[in-house]
Parts: sequence; structure tokens; C-alpha cells
Amino acid sequence: MVTKIKKWGNSQGLRLPKHILEDTRIEVGDEVDVLARDGVIVIAPVRKVRGRHSLKSLIARIPKGHAEGEIAWGDPVGREAW
Repeated sequence: MVTKIKKWGNSQGLRLPKHILEDTRIEVGDEVDVLARDGVIVIAPVRKVRGRHSLKSLIARIPKGHAEGEIAWGDPVGREAW
């Protein structure tokens, strides 16, 4: 598909056809990540975790020096295989 960059107020805009948005599961109002990679503009949907946070923002909140470890969930209940 070929389209043109157009003037939109003091900015420039790009119109995306409905079928492109449907194929990428992007809806009007969704946040997208726009970046340049090797001279190519890449537009990708920002995937949300539970609708409000991105994985990147959640990881940024982990304290430095946080030690990971196992959590004891107790003995198996039912027919779980351990």
C-alpha cells in the first residue's frame, strides 16, 4: 500500500486504512510505539498488561537488587503431578 505524509495542523500525519488497523488489532485511541530502525519507520501497538500498564513500565518499578526466589504454595491438593 502506498500513501502520503500530509500536513495536519503544525504536525504531519499518516492515514491508515481500516483493514490495516484490523489486521494489527489496533483501534482508534490505542497507544502505538513509533520508532526508526535502520531508516524504516516501525509502528507497533503498545501491548498492555491488564489494560493499564505496559511490561516495560512494570519492570522499571522492580527495585534494584531485588532477589528472586521460590514461593512455597503448600502441599498438592487434588491430582496435581509434582
